[in-house]
Amino acid sequence: MTSPEPLLLAEGVPLRVGDTPARIESRKGTEDRPILRLDVAPDRTAVEALRGAELVVDRASAPALGEDEYWADDLVGCLVADGSRELGTVRAMLALPSCEALELDTGLLVPLVRDAIRSIDVEARRIDVDGGFLGAA
Repeated sequence: MTSPEPLLLAEGVPLRVGDTPARIESRKGTEDRPILRLDVAPDRTAVEALRGAELVVDRASAPALGEDEYWADDLVGCLVADGSRELGTVRAMLALPSCEALELDTGLLVPLVRDAIRSIDVEARRIDVDGGFLGAA
């Protein structure tokens, strides 16, 4: 997953702000723009010091993934191939406006849509794609 999930940002959830362990004391705002009060930021000065810091929730605190959902970290490093033809290795997962996509070390972007992806085997570190759909045939 690359985008914030509202269920991850609930009261009491432990997380890290940069390298600092923290806990969510309260949550307001909307699903798209949550406003969090963290235990490590008791006043405006402390809040300003955290501005722009990445919030990371450990997997152990995250809800279970659904079918056909994957952690971005698990896909990085996977070989992407069209059958026996290797197209590259996943460098990152990108959140694009229309869908998420895999960025390969060869520069190819693979949208995470059913027409492009035949199968994902995280344990085997392999993603089989339809090169014709991708224009890489």
